[in-house]
Amino acid sequence: MPIPAKAFQRWLHGIAPHTSTSDVCRVSGIKRTTLAQQLVRGKVAEATVVNISRAYNVNPVSALAAFDAYRQLTDPYPPTRAELVSQISTADLLRAVLARSSADPGGAPAAAAAAERAGSPALEPAPHATSVKNWVEAIDDGELRHRVSAATGIAPQNYSAQLTANRLAPELAVATSLAAGVGPASGLVATGLVTEAEAGWPPGARQAALDSLSDGELTTLAGDRLQTLGRALRRQEHDHEKTEKIWENLG
Repeated sequence: MPIPAKAFQRWLHGIAPHTSTSDVCRVSGIKRTTLAQQLVRGKVAEATVVNISRAYNVNPVSALAAFDAYRQLTDPYPPTRAELVSQISTADLLRAVLARSSADPGGAPAAAAAAERAGSPALEPAPHATSVKNWVEAIDDGELRHRVSAATGIAPQNYSAQLTANRLAPELAVATSLAAGVGPASGLVATGLVTEAEAGWPPGARQAALDSLSDGELTTLAGDRLQTLGRALRRQEHDHEKTEKIWENLG
């Protein structure tokens, strides 16, 4: 839900008093025309608030919490292990599988795995290609989508369409968190609006969650991700073939 322009201007005056719109745009990297259009419409995008917050060293989550639509963000709490794992890319999961399989079975696997992690690259930052859908699936008890639909009025098919596109409007991300009983800022991390650190996630939390997975859990999860990726690729190939046939028929 975009921020009302009047509320935005009051907030902006609080963090950058006596600063011109031109200076705010220059510092935050926002185009003047973009901000001007949002103000004229009376609705300022959440991403605008986030970018300006960062420019003035204000935590974006705290900044959003200053507005009525996002008051729930004032009560942050740690993400669950399932949420953390959902924000690990498929490539990182596969690297972890290979790293564990390279541990010497006749020696000390745990020590070998730890040594392998010490020399391996850091996890890719969130979000990743399927982070939104994975996050919702990680916190879904089977009725989550119905609760979100009832709370926000969004049609289930429209909600599913956003997940398929790996996106979720900020207000829906927060509503999903609340409906699932998890930290209200988690969805904003999954959508990429804010970073893990800005949402208050502990440093190294995703790596710790990955390390806590048993070999069986890790392998199963990686396999599930690959199957999902395979289905998506097959759909893309099928759509591409249909498009080519249409062009051929058109001559």
